[in-house]
Amino acid sequence: MIDAGEVWLVGAGPGDPDLLTRKAERLINSASVIFHDALVGAGVLELVPGHVQLVPVGKRSGRHSRDQKTIDALIVEAALEGERVVRLKGGDPAIFARATEEIAACREAGIPVRICPGVTAASAAAADLGLSLTLRGLARKLTFVTAHARAGEELDLDWQSLADGQATLAIYMGKSAAAEVSARLIEAGLATDTPVALVENASLGSRRHFKTRLDLLPLAARTAVGDGPALILVGEALGEASAGTGKLEARTLSANGR
Repeated sequence: MIDAGEVWLVGAGPGDPDLLTRKAERLINSASVIFHDALVGAGVLELVPGHVQLVPVGKRSGRHSRDQKTIDALIVEAALEGERVVRLKGGDPAIFARATEEIAACREAGIPVRICPGVTAASAAAADLGLSLTLRGLARKLTFVTAHARAGEELDLDWQSLADGQATLAIYMGKSAAAEVSARLIEAGLATDTPVALVENASLGSRRHFKTRLDLLPLAARTAVGDGPALILVGEALGEASAGTGKLEARTLSANGR
């Protein structure tokens, strides 16, 4: 399925191997070398055939093992040597996954490069919660943002636009920035009691989720989830249950943490 000297950016989804697309699994099986992120689920990596060279190039907040230029160079070098290359990325390659740099590096070297989409973390988190991220008349817009910023830098986001009471906001890599996210959205006009959900390790057996409100988000981020990757969802749709089940009971942290 992959030609020699070709590169595929493949979405590994949120971690559960059952959420891989059939195309992604075929590409994994036909690769000769796979460069994979740290966020690719262990169950997904277990599907890789034994003859395929598996190369970790993961980057996690505070634990960067390879810089992006090095990863680009490794992909290009392997393809130029005639390998059938899969660049396996957590979630979807086109959503906060540095795909543009890798595509540009391949094209500059004359290497064919293609994308296989994957299930993104926001979709998996909504499934874990049993919620729709959009709701007629209440949440007409869905916005994805990343809260990752360089050390010592403030988040450069359009807070006025994000503080939309008729939107659902999905914040990737937002756990460490929870205090700033909460303060900035409230300052921009979003109600303090806007429903919020934190979902850690979406789709996996180790997943945890916690529902609270916007003004208590910093406390929840510190105490309600662990060290795994977590997604923050903000908006009125988070206060609604899936069809036919009525309101969800939301455990809310009080100001004293009880």
